[in-house]
Amino acid sequence: MAAGIKDKVAILGMGCSRFGERWDVGPEELMVEAYNEALADAGIAPEQIDAGWFSTHMDDVGTGRGGLPMSIALRLPGIGVTRVENFCAGGSESFRAAAYAVAAGACDIAIAVGVEKLKDTGYGGLPVATVGTYIPQWYPAAVAPANFAQLASAYRARHRVNAADLKRAIAHVSVKSHANGAKNPKAHLRKPITEEQCLNAPVIAEPLGLFDCCGVSDGAAAVIVTTPEIARSLGKTDLVTFKALQIVASNGWEMQGNEWDGSYVHTARIAARKAYAEAGISKPREEISLTEVHDCFSITELVTMEDLFLSPEGGAIRDVMDGVFDADGQIPCQIDGGLKCFGHPVGASGIRMLYEVYLQLLGRAGERQLSNPRTGLIHNLGGQPSQNVCAVSIVGLEGV
Repeated sequence: MAAGIKDKVAILGMGCSRFGERWDVGPEELMVEAYNEALADAGIAPEQIDAGWFSTHMDDVGTGRGGLPMSIALRLPGIGVTRVENFCAGGSESFRAAAYAVAAGACDIAIAVGVEKLKDTGYGGLPVATVGTYIPQWYPAAVAPANFAQLASAYRARHRVNAADLKRAIAHVSVKSHANGAKNPKAHLRKPITEEQCLNAPVIAEPLGLFDCCGVSDGAAAVIVTTPEIARSLGKTDLVTFKALQIVASNGWEMQGNEWDGSYVHTARIAARKAYAEAGISKPREEISLTEVHDCFSITELVTMEDLFLSPEGGAIRDVMDGVFDADGQIPCQIDGGLKCFGHPVGASGIRMLYEVYLQLLGRAGERQLSNPRTGLIHNLGGQPSQNVCAVSIVGLEGV
């Protein structure tokens, strides 16, 4: 019977480009920026890499199709490179594939790289991939802010939350993340904001204002993985290992029946339960040190705290306002600024989240370093609340 991959795969090295309006470079240069850092961190030569996975969403903006853009840009040593895409969860999908390959013994060292040049699309929000009948079959008619605004409305109705209280809570989420992002030299948006600015900002889709929506950015991230034994043979001592890697795709239940009320993300709850079981975590609120979640909109982060069972049902607003997820709180969330400050270069986001947790666990996060984190959770959501893919990954120090 399958037992999962807990402590079977270690992170050998990671890298992350600076995120932002990177008009000066193409996706190739962004990949090289992340790759060079990851390779130096791993302390290996390119020839030691056995296989690669490449995450990108917009295949017609510079990167082309298949694995060749990554293989050529990085001058990889004649290895297999596979392109993966799973909506906004493609980054997590890529490092899941690399980790599974190592855990299975198919290769000793594998790499996953994610990149996106969203600014080149000229689009003001998340891009739409137009491929024949694909859009009418799978995409809701509304744009992303409208769909996540519906999540907010459903959450408010289910838990009988005062509209003003919900607005203040999601404003607190945004203010917290901007304060964190201001300390991160690789973030796109690095200016703190106030609650007053957030509450008085132009409305995008009620109750979401301008500061409740993540930006449009360019960026890349990379991770190199191997077995703990190989990592130690290469001189690594403090190891960050995978405790769980779970991904769940909607089967249409949310939209094809009357049971789902739209107030939560069903796949996130399934993925979280599976990840905790794989990692051997029974009390996540006590055992998770920090989280990086898919805060495409501030309401998403708030609802996700309940979907991950870090807040009780209907209790996320209280926890948010009590500072549970602030930098100095019990379970800091988005200590690097999150999607809110990095933006969401689709193919890169999942790996970028992993990058921050990796730095924190090794005590290498500089000004934003937390005190003695032991385990971190990455939540990467793709699609809309009604039909989506959700990845929940847990990493931690070896032996924890």
